[in-house]
Amino acid sequence: MRIRRPRWPRTRAGQRHLVQAVMTVCVLALLPATWLYVSTAGRLRTTADAPRTDVAVVFGAGLWDGEPSPYLAHRLDAAARLYRDGRIRVVLVTGDNSREDYDEPDAMRAYLKRHGVPDRRIVSDYAGFDTWDSCVRARRIFGVHRAVLISQGFHIRRAVALCRAAGVDSYGVGVTDKHDVTWYYGGTREVFAAGKAALDAVFRPDPTFLGPREHGVAKALAGARG
Repeated sequence: MRIRRPRWPRTRAGQRHLVQAVMTVCVLALLPATWLYVSTAGRLRTTADAPRTDVAVVFGAGLWDGEPSPYLAHRLDAAARLYRDGRIRVVLVTGDNSREDYDEPDAMRAYLKRHGVPDRRIVSDYAGFDTWDSCVRARRIFGVHRAVLISQGFHIRRAVALCRAAGVDSYGVGVTDKHDVTWYYGGTREVFAAGKAALDAVFRPDPTFLGPREHGVAKALAGARG
């Protein structure tokens, strides 16, 4: 059985229509990434000039043998520095605890404690299964209205855009890392993740797990102010 290969249109009109179709697909593919850049303009900071606010949100980034991966450790280092500098009062760590033998939030909490953040200033979200879930839960479950978000540079725009869509007035601190295989993978993944982010922002689905309202952030802030 012969497989017929697609042929380049022979007529000028056919060629023009094909080029227009390809250009349309390319434009549509780039629209989500463009939205991320436009919606986060002026919202990115460093640990040195992050706005003073009550809460920082640190997103999970994997564990190695039960300890934060190097990428996650760098995010937590940035949060610890913001706390020591007095730019934040409470750290909300959000990550995956979908199975008993994998607990990102507790590993993140332990790391922060070793680096000078008091346990009473750390709040754990155990159902931050993806960025949208973390943002929605920060607002609806933990009552966070304004926050500094901490992640890698390739992810921070998506985090800020989604948290703003979820109702959290957000600024992002993008942590720098060496451009290794993980960094390039993360950057490539963001091109495709931008499409899902745009859909989440438009349709605003409920997170995988919502659950009851938690008062950990409010209690931690009350203790910090007291």
